[in-house]
Amino acid sequence: MAERRRTDMVLIAFMQAQNCTNYPGSWRHPQGIPDFLSAEHYMRIARTLEEGKFHLAFFDDRLAMPDIFGEDHRLAVQWGIRSVKMDPIPLMTAMGLATTRLGIGGTCTTTYFEPFDVARTFMTLDHMIGGRAAWNVVTSMNDSEARNMGVAEHPDHDLRYDRADEFVEIVLGHWQSWEDDALVVDTRPGGVFAQPDKVHRLDYRGRWYNSRGPFTVPRSKQGQPVIIQAGQSGRGIRFAARWGELVFASYKTLPQARALYRTLKDAVAAEGRNPDLVRIAPPVYPIVGETRAIAEEKRAFADSLARPEDALALLGEVLNIDFAKYGLDDPIGEAVLANMTGQHAIRDRVVQVSGKANPTPRDFIDVSRRGTIHEAPVFCGTPADVADQMEEWYQGEGCDGFVVAATHRPGGYEEFARLVVPELQRRGVFQKEYRGRTLRENLGLPPSVARGRPTMRH
Repeated sequence: MAERRRTDMVLIAFMQAQNCTNYPGSWRHPQGIPDFLSAEHYMRIARTLEEGKFHLAFFDDRLAMPDIFGEDHRLAVQWGIRSVKMDPIPLMTAMGLATTRLGIGGTCTTTYFEPFDVARTFMTLDHMIGGRAAWNVVTSMNDSEARNMGVAEHPDHDLRYDRADEFVEIVLGHWQSWEDDALVVDTRPGGVFAQPDKVHRLDYRGRWYNSRGPFTVPRSKQGQPVIIQAGQSGRGIRFAARWGELVFASYKTLPQARALYRTLKDAVAAEGRNPDLVRIAPPVYPIVGETRAIAEEKRAFADSLARPEDALALLGEVLNIDFAKYGLDDPIGEAVLANMTGQHAIRDRVVQVSGKANPTPRDFIDVSRRGTIHEAPVFCGTPADVADQMEEWYQGEGCDGFVVAATHRPGGYEEFARLVVPELQRRGVFQKEYRGRTLRENLGLPPSVARGRPTMRH
């Protein structure tokens, strides 16, 4: 692996188009501003992140509220457990128009949308915000999403990834079907608009998807949006290694981080890609104060915002299982575990850490820490303390950067940008200025090259 540039640490803000941050109890925080239904809420955060030289603001998404627990939505609605989920694309557009350098990424599922539609949406967004867009490729998680989209049940885990391979091939194929110099826009009498021989039909026929083209949006300033992926199961790792340019990888300790970082980089190389051109970043909760005592007080208060209902509601959402059917200490049968269609990485971690072939709901709560700030590593302390922990992970080859989650918003991002970013910059591990104007430039990724009519690998 090439020697790491000290200023290459990537910082990404973990956003949600909903009533809370990733932390479901954050809406209760008295320093939060509850105008989450307004464009100004997200534009203010975007300006803060750009002042802090963040590379990217990224939106997670689901197509349903967490209503699997007890097959009832009222728990999620009553306690605000991620019960509001807006379309992230308009929010991304607002944030992109409020900034000039910050990358804007968002989630769009391959399971319930069509490839041409996703390709057009994200390439259009990329033009509107000057080549700073990224698409997070997901395969969705549960039956609630399926039913909202008119399907009886959610497809099997590995099948979703098989279909997603075709989906991404089509999207990339359309994005690459306009050659970079196809546009002419010669306004003189008799002048042509574009060169027809440099705009190609895709004519894709696969096992699950067909898409003809020609695509209707020319190439953007960065060529095409950056691809984000977060697969961590065996099949998910292969998918991320094949397609991901920025990979979100969740782990709780530095030894785990180093092991998965190496696994992912090796998987990228096995796909014939350069692992130095794939950025890997775990989510973390930084809690910072002017003194350690202040920071610890903030952490204790943030911890107190969680409710016991949050964990099982959110575990049901990501694992596609109704935990209301079990007592807290009832073992979950092998058939149920095997047929979970949600995040296999969470299931596998619970089995491994608990040491039980048939873990209980309590094991899932205790190991995953779902619904709490401890679902991800918590870096707590003074600006120097938090920077120490981030630098240890980064320089220790546990990651290429971090997905910064907030205990409340917009204040969580503002505190980090005001207190921690200057310390990282002082140490020379984080950028003081953006490298360029596009997201690819700022991530140190090469520009995408149009291949005309691509050769598909299906």
